[in-house]
Amino acid sequence: MSLLKSTELYLKDIITNLGYDIDNVKLESSSMPSLGQFQINIAMSLAKAYKQNPREIASKIVESLDDRFTNVNIAGPGFINLTFSDKTMIEYLNEGINSFDIYVDAEEPKKIIVDYGGANAAKALHVGHMRAANIGEALKRLAKLYKNEVIGDVHLGDLGRQSGMIISQLMIEKPELPFFDPNFKGEYPKIEITKEDLAYLYPTASKIAKEDPERMALVHDITAKIELGYTPYVELWKQIVEVSSKEIKGVYDELNCNFELWEGELSACDYIDDLTKVIEPYIYESEGAKVIDIKEADDNKEMPPLMVFKNDGASVYSTRELATIYSRMERFNPDEIWYVVDQRQALYFEQVFRGSYKTGLVPPTTKLYHFGFGTINGNDGKPFKTRDGGVMTLSNLLELINTEIEKKIKPEITGEEREKIAHALTIATLKYTDLIPYRKTDYIFDPVKFSSLEGKTGPYILYTVVRIKSLLNKIENFNDYKIENIPNEDIKNIMTKLIELPDSLKRSYNEATLNYITEILYEICSLYNKFYTNYNIINEEDAITKNTYIAVSNLTLNTIKEILNILAIDTIDKM
Repeated sequence: MSLLKSTELYLKDIITNLGYDIDNVKLESSSMPSLGQFQINIAMSLAKAYKQNPREIASKIVESLDDRFTNVNIAGPGFINLTFSDKTMIEYLNEGINSFDIYVDAEEPKKIIVDYGGANAAKALHVGHMRAANIGEALKRLAKLYKNEVIGDVHLGDLGRQSGMIISQLMIEKPELPFFDPNFKGEYPKIEITKEDLAYLYPTASKIAKEDPERMALVHDITAKIELGYTPYVELWKQIVEVSSKEIKGVYDELNCNFELWEGELSACDYIDDLTKVIEPYIYESEGAKVIDIKEADDNKEMPPLMVFKNDGASVYSTRELATIYSRMERFNPDEIWYVVDQRQALYFEQVFRGSYKTGLVPPTTKLYHFGFGTINGNDGKPFKTRDGGVMTLSNLLELINTEIEKKIKPEITGEEREKIAHALTIATLKYTDLIPYRKTDYIFDPVKFSSLEGKTGPYILYTVVRIKSLLNKIENFNDYKIENIPNEDIKNIMTKLIELPDSLKRSYNEATLNYITEILYEICSLYNKFYTNYNIINEEDAITKNTYIAVSNLTLNTIKEILNILAIDTIDKM
């Protein structure tokens, strides 16, 4: 249990024993450090409830406190300022030198499925897929930190018009394939198709179909047949998806995103018949489609019905979404399902969630959440594009960042080592930048600004790691050192910030946004770098103080590395 949490429970007991009924006490970081590290504001709310003077209540609380605090004082109408004693801080943080668990206030564990991939098969990943991957992977790792059982699902977009596009092009270029022979009998063969083929087939077909109505009609026909389960096309498309998935997996691996489930809309089709039996009593026809009414009595906005089938019985995207939920409930029975998908899909997910609860597909005890995110924009404030105005692919963006990162690496680092460092810094730049804003906020991506070695950037964080590693490499058995004193304000500030870390972790977890973590990570690095600049750590003459410097450096390094692991950012040894 964190020092913050144990102290809040202690304060609650103190206040309860004084005769006041409270649910909890919140220990806030002080806005005026000269008065104390932390502050509690409970006296004002108690004064209102019990019609007493808030300063008198605050005085009673202060008088009951033990020696874990120092510099206890009351400010204004009843704000209680508290500072932990050196002994309390030292004992707590010495436990954390080799154990990140001191920062984690775990609750009752849950089973959570995180849906956060969404890449479209046979298409290049773009910046929107990057946001889903970065946020989803970090949230998954954060949820695991709190001892939950977490299952990540890539949920590929492996049905849709791209299937009709590619197969229509193959039909024209390779009409001899047995998939196009209605009289073919037997098992369909494996065909030779590569990622280079896919990179050619889709753009070619798409360009032609945009200008040729007959070709577009063929695309629609093929797509519809795949969705209805026409075996030859389904078998061919599965082979194409298999090739595409390997390519997609390689990109996700670059981003340090690892999925427990590699499923998608094709997988969901296997459950549509079972799903239909569940939702059929709630389906009615409306405007040429089969829908479910999801309006609620207290709605203050228009809520259109959820379309679940076309009038001819063909499935639609929401059908397969519901079938996926059915599959997840049957196989995993999760407590929660998190969807990390563009904020612009908010209405769609509200419809799906309402339909899931109304039909009994999901019990009230299972919570469905859509954690939407904003867009990545260019300097013009519009969604990030290439110079020619096309969609910015993830590979294009990585190349832009890598060009800037190369300028930051020492020239004496060469060859394969240089490539690995450049790649790690590129991914750190991309991820840290992507996770700095509040999740729903749109932000402007500037490759030059965010690859800088100064400010709130991934390279600045990794530079701090390299600096501390370099220092500790000069110390024998540095893991054996312990914090023995608090010799100056710089050390105290680092320790105070580390004590605050559990609150940032918990806020990020509760609100499903990583900005609290990225912010405190920057603050920890900034405080450490200030300390490093102000003191000659290696040549410190006082043995006790030197021990503390080394121990705090080790503690800071281990803490930064653990936070970076949550963000799925790798560390490096030099740059």
